Amino acid sequence: MTDLPDDVRETFDRRDGFVPDGDGYALETTRFDGRVTASEGETWATNYAVTVRAPSLQASTADEVGPAVRDGWFETFERRLEDAPKATRVAVELDEYTVERDGEDVLVTYRFSLGGEREAADAAKAFVEYVEGTYVEGIVPGYDYVGTVAELMNSASTGGSEGTRGGTPL
Repeated sequence: MTDLPDDVRETFDRRDGFVPDGDGYALETTRFDGRVTASEGETWATNYAVTVRAPSLQASTADEVGPAVRDGWFETFERRLEDAPKATRVAVELDEYTVERDGEDVLVTYRFSLGGEREAADAAKAFVEYVEGTYVEGIVPGYDYVGTVAELMNSASTGGSEGTRGGTPL
């Protein structure tokens, strides 16, 4: 994060789980690729963008997923992610919220402005964790899951990791 007030940079440098990554910070406490960038905002606030890259339903299964299930899953995931600001301990009003298909991935973006850098770091972490948790809660039963999603499901049900799994953790 270049050209930012020192207190914003120092907060993210000290915050557990965040590591410098290009022009922002990556969150290493989740399995999905979560990043936060920041830029100067108006007067007292800093603008933040939190992005989370997650696999699409089709990319996370060894099975063929029909278009109705793929589209229904995506639309439900998108609606559920709108509630992410409710998962933070500080009032966050989103400036922008998008969920887009990006090849085999789903790209989720939250943009907001805050004056408190500690609160912004906490909110950014909560957003990334919310996306991952919401994804796991929305896993469709009956498919053979692979990769990161299989690892998440296995961790949720047994605390271990094997790389393939069917069914849901619930």
